[in-house]
Amino acid sequence: MRTLAYAGMLLAVVSAPAIGQSSGQGDVSVTIYNNNLALVQDVRRLNIPSGRSVQSFPGVSGQIRAETVGFNAADTGIIEQNFDYDLLSPQKLMEKAVGETVTIVRINPATGAEKRERAKVLAANGGVVLQIGSRIEVLRDDRLPTRVIFDKVPSNLRARPTLSVTLDSSRGGTRPAQLSYLTGGMGWKADYVALFDENAGKMDVQGWVTLTNSTGTTFSNAKTLLVAGTPSVNGRSNRGGRNNIRRAGTETANRESLGDFYLYPLAARTTIANAQTKQVSFLDVTGAPAQKTYEYANGWLTTRSEPQSAATVLQFSSSADGGLGDALPAGTVRVYMKDASGQPQFIGENNIGHTPMGSELGLKTGEAFDVKVKPTVTERKRLNARKWRTSMSYELTNARPGAVTVSLIQNGLDFYWDDTRIVSESMASERRSSNSVVWKVPVPANGRATVTAVFETRF
Repeated sequence: MRTLAYAGMLLAVVSAPAIGQSSGQGDVSVTIYNNNLALVQDVRRLNIPSGRSVQSFPGVSGQIRAETVGFNAADTGIIEQNFDYDLLSPQKLMEKAVGETVTIVRINPATGAEKRERAKVLAANGGVVLQIGSRIEVLRDDRLPTRVIFDKVPSNLRARPTLSVTLDSSRGGTRPAQLSYLTGGMGWKADYVALFDENAGKMDVQGWVTLTNSTGTTFSNAKTLLVAGTPSVNGRSNRGGRNNIRRAGTETANRESLGDFYLYPLAARTTIANAQTKQVSFLDVTGAPAQKTYEYANGWLTTRSEPQSAATVLQFSSSADGGLGDALPAGTVRVYMKDASGQPQFIGENNIGHTPMGSELGLKTGEAFDVKVKPTVTERKRLNARKWRTSMSYELTNARPGAVTVSLIQNGLDFYWDDTRIVSESMASERRSSNSVVWKVPVPANGRATVTAVFETRF
């Protein structure tokens, strides 16, 4: 007999004998994808009798996708499968007892005398309603010593998520059986810690795999493989937002791949506990080249009445030569710099997408305190029914003790048409696309610079 607390009372549960249950998980392998999906492969040794039999598999994921279950054992076929996810709890036990008869045990606090009565459970909706003889009674949470004794545990309540299968075997005996299935509730992402040395133009990067498990099940001593990629599920795949890749790389990473995905196996078996976040190191690079830059992007016909901060951007590469030297799975990069006392301090974070090796990246880490830009539309003139002339002025200021270079970007040049023309400009620009141009503007220490440009457009 074992006891369970229920709404301030004590429930004594008499368990019915279990049939055909295996001892639990066997040799478990877990392949985890980025999109809250995992493949579980569990090899257990089962004593399978000849003919038809029912075998139960406790310890499966509480978010198992039952339609993906695969079972393989020598000389054995599967006829039917059932997934029992209604888990044993005091509340569930009382709900399943509606219409059944239980024993109510009350103890007199003064004398310690015990009184037992048989009662029929009429309802268990926000409270328990009982019929005891000819009277109807509500079982109250009044802190008096009371317990409920159940005659049995309902067959459809399980202590943990359980898959049961009906098998047909041509022979009896113990043999390995592999159970495989897809499950939600597990995922992983990469987290990166970057220590940036601005003076040296270098950074150290530590990469961590962060696993999460909310399946309701712990997977013990599991061989774990991480897949960097987003496989299509139900005909859909998740496309991320900005991935901060300035130029995609063309280098092949020195690691195993599966189709078009890279694999990141954990070096040793690990226990992936339910409701746990686990971190494992997968990247450790010191002295990778990196530099801080400033950027400001202006929308078409945008005038600012006040100067705006330029974005602080950290630029680096994932190249094998002069970079991090690996394909980088999607995740968050958190950047630190040392203060005057040598203590690392957080300066900003940003996300990256799945990044091939050899890529150039630019991560915005924050807004510059001392570097400002003030864009102004100085003139708008209609030349004819199909042409406008727009004059722009950009004032850049720098309150830092050293000179900086700001990438000044003008966007929106082909909002409707792609025949925008720059009539004149105070310094040479680079056309990044039909939609934007960029000026690399040097701004002296404690000084300012001005860029002017005249555009001809249809709007």
